[in-house]
Amino acid sequence: MDSDDPRTPLLGHERQSRISRVARKLCGLESWRRRLPITIWLPKYSLHCLGRDAIAGITVGLTSIPQGIAYAMVAGLPPQVGLYSSIFPGFVYALFGSCKDVTVGPTAILSALLAKYVALSPDFAYLASFLSGCVIMLLGALQLGFLLDFISKPVISGFTTAAALQISASQLKSLFRVTGSSGNTFIQALVNFFTNIKTVHLWDSVLGIASIIFLLLLKRVKVHGFMSGACEYMVRARNALLVFITSLLAYFLYKGSITPFALTGKIEGGLPAFGPPPFSTVVNNQTLTFSDMLQTFGFEGLAMPLVAILESIAIAKAFAGSKAVDGTQEMLALGACNMVSSFAQSMPATGSFTRTALNHACGVITPAGAFFKASLVLVSVTLLTEAFYFIPRATLAAVIMVAMLSIIDFSILTTLWRNNKSEVSVWALTLCVGAGAGLEYGIAAGVGADVLRTLAHAARPHVHMQPCKVGAAVCSRAVLPAQLQYMSGRRTARRLRAEAAQLLLLDAKHLRHIDHGVAEDIITVIVELEKEGRRVAMWNFEAKHQQLFEQINSAMKGNFFNGIDIEQFISEGAARSTNVNF
Repeated sequence: MDSDDPRTPLLGHERQSRISRVARKLCGLESWRRRLPITIWLPKYSLHCLGRDAIAGITVGLTSIPQGIAYAMVAGLPPQVGLYSSIFPGFVYALFGSCKDVTVGPTAILSALLAKYVALSPDFAYLASFLSGCVIMLLGALQLGFLLDFISKPVISGFTTAAALQISASQLKSLFRVTGSSGNTFIQALVNFFTNIKTVHLWDSVLGIASIIFLLLLKRVKVHGFMSGACEYMVRARNALLVFITSLLAYFLYKGSITPFALTGKIEGGLPAFGPPPFSTVVNNQTLTFSDMLQTFGFEGLAMPLVAILESIAIAKAFAGSKAVDGTQEMLALGACNMVSSFAQSMPATGSFTRTALNHACGVITPAGAFFKASLVLVSVTLLTEAFYFIPRATLAAVIMVAMLSIIDFSILTTLWRNNKSEVSVWALTLCVGAGAGLEYGIAAGVGADVLRTLAHAARPHVHMQPCKVGAAVCSRAVLPAQLQYMSGRRTARRLRAEAAQLLLLDAKHLRHIDHGVAEDIITVIVELEKEGRRVAMWNFEAKHQQLFEQINSAMKGNFFNGIDIEQFISEGAARSTNVNF
């Protein structure tokens, strides 16, 4: 281009403006403030916000304590690890979190995924937290959150249902105090339970079932009247209330030299031993290096960070209402939570639906609610650990099993069946494989089934054939789908060839993409039909598609027609007709 061309300065100016916009977006103060959300809400903080956040944080903290202990036990870790995993992610999320309602901590699904590695060594839990944080941070920094869009709703629903069933079944051991293993899958847990059912302890069973009934009844209580405010908070903190009541019962029985229940036992109080996560461990008197630990995790280990992102982002979107969720920032915050907490003997953490719902119901205003929640748990683990000794294990099992009821989702089946029956197959496959072989295999099977379903749909597109008449002649109108990819070429051509009448009308009003190979196959059919004395009219093709057909076979040019007066076009090559009915 000549230097005197008047367009040159304009293009240079546009290029410079584009670079400036990108630079401002990446390096501007507002961009960095979005990456540290506390700098946005803290300057506007008020005493009103402080009171609301403190109430919400304390209420959620009362629920986090029994759940943290219970989820640590699900993973096979010391109880205090579940509390550490509620403390440090809470402090970090208060700094980096962008959603006021989200509460980060241990969850049942992550605990179930972690259990088989912890069975080898607890060090795997702390390394899993660090590695999950690194993977999540990397996905957030590269803005690769869109990869999660490839995990469909039926896969997510089937996976969470399988996880809820597996976790509930694993708690049968504590609920009824039977001997033997709790099992790594839903099927194993049931088999082990019924194998050892003769070892059931009566009083643990009575306490566990009574605890479940208590929680379910309290969950359905409708509060009204003068004391409605206090009663409402009591209902919301029902897990903590149950633990308090049963712990008192166990304590007084213990003082009377009666111990009818299996108790949580001694919890190591105080702060954890701070330091980098273990990059080696000892299993069966054999030292495993960092490389060996990575091999132990394998590709199955990737399920933990992916599930953590899925849980947290889905929860954030569910409670954000009309506000947009910054997925990148949430991934960066979640990654930071796990990386930092791995230096404090914590297990992987993510957003919890139950605790987030409670946080929202309590009217939290800013992410400072996470700070107050973490502070309460910190006070408990440093000053009140002796009281945790008397928490009955059956009570913790009841807390977990009732919590799982909220994520078991069978209602989606009706919608899936009415909308697309193939999605029911994906849901069922994810559930069955997850319950029978393992949760990570379940989600892999579901994603694989979705990929096959998508490929099958692309290879077998629906070409709607509609009979019509042009005068006395019979006409076939083929409405082409939006996508015609290479794997569908031969099938589409066979369908057109088999159902073509004396006149074939190819309607491309929905067509947005067609591969070169499919166009060749359609042209072959057109040539064959014309040799037999039939006519093919190509209607509503976009210019780029028309150009493709003409480049492959220049004789196609006379077949194209765009407009609404198709009768005249058809009549030019057929018997003159005065009536066209579609």
